[in-house]
Amino acid sequence: MEGKASEQSIQQMIAKSRNRKGKKIVEKAMPILLFVAAAISVLTTFGIVFTLIFETFEFFQRVSITDYLFGTEWLPFSGKEPLYGILPLVFGTLKVTGIAVLVAVPFGLGAAIYLSEYASDKTRRIVKPILEVLAGVPTIVYGFFALTFVTPILQQLIPSLKIFNALSPGIVVGIMVLPMIASLSEDAMSSVPNSIREGALGLGATKFEVAIKVVLPAALSGIIASVVLAISRAIGETMIVSLAGGSTPKFDFAVTDSIQTMTAYIVQVSTGDAGYGTTIYYSIYAVGFTLFIFTLIMNLLAQYISKRFREEY
Repeated sequence: MEGKASEQSIQQMIAKSRNRKGKKIVEKAMPILLFVAAAISVLTTFGIVFTLIFETFEFFQRVSITDYLFGTEWLPFSGKEPLYGILPLVFGTLKVTGIAVLVAVPFGLGAAIYLSEYASDKTRRIVKPILEVLAGVPTIVYGFFALTFVTPILQQLIPSLKIFNALSPGIVVGIMVLPMIASLSEDAMSSVPNSIREGALGLGATKFEVAIKVVLPAALSGIIASVVLAISRAIGETMIVSLAGGSTPKFDFAVTDSIQTMTAYIVQVSTGDAGYGTTIYYSIYAVGFTLFIFTLIMNLLAQYISKRFREEY
């Protein structure tokens, strides 16, 4: 019996030793694997930025940067004298984004306040997944929805509305990014301690006043982050504006006429007959780099605002 016990103890010691060696190997390998994953992400980002900068530099060897930044006409396919003024594409992008924000922010924050402050746990478990399903709908479906459903309805209300316009894709882009604002804002508001709510209620505030004047400011950092993320998503949207917005770059504030955004132009040229090495080909990268700068500035601004409000609250 003693021999068997000693034999079992030796086997257990061997097994423990092997397990320790296996754990040590895993402990040594995991930092390396994680570093490789992080390095691939960083290198991919640098590769994208480097490609954009290099090809954009080649574009500005052919087109004046002043004409590009301040020009009010975008006619790259003109047979006489092509014009590469980016402002019409910027205005088209901002019009769609502005309409999307007007739709998504009020309804998204309203949904977040309801889910966080008023809805029961059962209702929240049902409503929130339904909202998040909207984020999983393919954007090409949203594009056809804007073109074949939303636009005809709007034309009945606004007879001067063209079949391709800024209003319809703007509304649908707002519907698309609404779940992002609602979900992230609800998470930020739900993370506010209940003791803050109870203190406000104890001082005589109503539930609505607690939601608007206490919880909303306390969660402002997360709410701002959700709104900026949604704006970035709206600026970079491609299929909806390509299908329902048209391909007519215009330097004006009209939302009933055909427009063209920066992303829609990239799609147009990418699927067209622009040859490699032509000015039109390099214009894709210039427009893409402009879009990248827009998003970068907005994200830096969002980080600054979020940090400031986080310190205050």
